[in-house]
Amino acid sequence: MNQLDKLIKSCKKNDIKAQSKLYELYKDDLYILSLKYCRNKEEAQDNLQDSFLEIFKNIKKFNNKGSFEGWMKRITINKAIDKYKKETAINIVIKEEILPDTHIDTDELNISLHFILSLIQELPSRYRLVFNLYELDNYSHKEIAKLLSINESTSKSNLHRAKLILKEKLKNINSSQNKIKHHGN
Repeated sequence: MNQLDKLIKSCKKNDIKAQSKLYELYKDDLYILSLKYCRNKEEAQDNLQDSFLEIFKNIKKFNNKGSFEGWMKRITINKAIDKYKKETAINIVIKEEILPDTHIDTDELNISLHFILSLIQELPSRYRLVFNLYELDNYSHKEIAKLLSINESTSKSNLHRAKLILKEKLKNINSSQNKIKHHGN
């Protein structure tokens, strides 16, 4: 039995020291994951706390099938999605249309990952969730549709719109950078 298995076993017995150790071990990774799905740091911190409460409440249900880290990540993502669903009382159906894929080229831009994350956080919630689930966590449109209670075509449309918004923001940043370069010469 490895260290993680022993830690999980102790957490299943409600061992507070083990729970604290598990929290310390995974809080940073799950916080970064929360940041992807939440609008700001405060919301991400709340999501992290809610996720760990859910993890400790349901850890007895974890039966070592699959990755423990993957199990915790699903809980963290689902917590953020549940919050979104509660905030979105009315399910808005966007005109279903097939849209071409939008490619965002960031190679020429000198932008930090932190800044790109902040741009993603500025997206409207439904676009941000679909973008993150599809592009960053490899969910299919079918899985996203089920998670968010929307149609697959709505998921595709939301992804397209998210990419268009991000592409426009990056284009504006790129033109600003070019203006600064020209003035600096």
